[in-house]
Amino acid sequence: MKTLSAVVFIAVAALGRAAGAQPSPAPASATTWQQCASLTGDREARLACFDQWAARQPVGIPEPVPQPLPTPAPVLITMTAPAAHDCKSSRFSELSRFWELEAGSDCGTFGIRGYRPISLSWIGSDSVNTQPSSPSPDHTAAASIGYSPSETRIQLSVRTKMAQGLLTHQQSLKRDSLWFGYSQQSNWQIFSGDLSRPFRTTDHEPEITYIYPTDAQLPGGWRLRYSGISAVHQSNGQPLPLSRSWNRTVLMAGMEQGDRFRIEGKVWQRLNENPADDDNPDISDKIGRAELSGFWNVNADNTLGATLRHSLRADSNGSLRLEWLRRLGISGVPGSQNGLRFHTQLFTGYGDSLVDYNRHRTVLSIGLSLVDW
Repeated sequence: MKTLSAVVFIAVAALGRAAGAQPSPAPASATTWQQCASLTGDREARLACFDQWAARQPVGIPEPVPQPLPTPAPVLITMTAPAAHDCKSSRFSELSRFWELEAGSDCGTFGIRGYRPISLSWIGSDSVNTQPSSPSPDHTAAASIGYSPSETRIQLSVRTKMAQGLLTHQQSLKRDSLWFGYSQQSNWQIFSGDLSRPFRTTDHEPEITYIYPTDAQLPGGWRLRYSGISAVHQSNGQPLPLSRSWNRTVLMAGMEQGDRFRIEGKVWQRLNENPADDDNPDISDKIGRAELSGFWNVNADNTLGATLRHSLRADSNGSLRLEWLRRLGISGVPGSQNGLRFHTQLFTGYGDSLVDYNRHRTVLSIGLSLVDW
């Protein structure tokens, strides 16, 4: 009986404990899901801990969106000079590009540039100098040669910048420069088959020129762009009696009005020579002592020009040259330039060539020229 009473007592006590048992509360310190996950011994306590943790989490936080990796910037390869050093850039005026007056229009030293047009032309004249002469003794051809008034003219002209920043080295934008130029003009009697088509004359003209960017605003929208000085030698390389040559120093300046008009002026002084060695003592009185050139860019394809030379003496010798240049075609490459021009000139006066310095001629020239190549 005692044994039965004990068994009943133990069973009732066990049922009472089972009926009154409650899940163990999550520890106050279980504030993270890692702590809830550590409650492996009591499944219900672990579940209650996760419920409490989830109830404390803020609502509405969007899940992070994966961001794509940045794409590397493409590497650009260009065959053109940068804008800071481009003597062909249309951002700069024509005179600035030609003489490279500014930092942006500078293309460096010892590169080959165009100077005067490189041209091949047919010329017809009202007369031809069949027996050249000069006031100096032994400077008159012994006999007349039957040259044709129609001939072909070939002109070559190049230059290079030898130095820059000589006086403007402390100015960040302006560039002065020292240039060497060479021009050659040949008159070829290509139509004179009976004379074996000789070159009637060839003139050589080397020069050294210093250019300073003299920038100043002038009335009427004009802008003075440069001033300069040049030492020029010109000769035809012939022996007596056809030898002709002279040396001179030239002062020059240029101005422009936008990209439509430009005017350039020169005045020179011949260097004295020993009278016994002077091939052409009256050359300044014939060819002149000053020159004024004006050009009008009518549009992108057409340019008109006029050049007046004057002796600055009462006899008013000199010359007048009128010209028209027309662009021929386009290269088809974006951003490229085409330097080929149809070139027509009308010249009247003295000095069409050096051997003709004292002969007045009227000459029509029609051909092709390379400009700004």
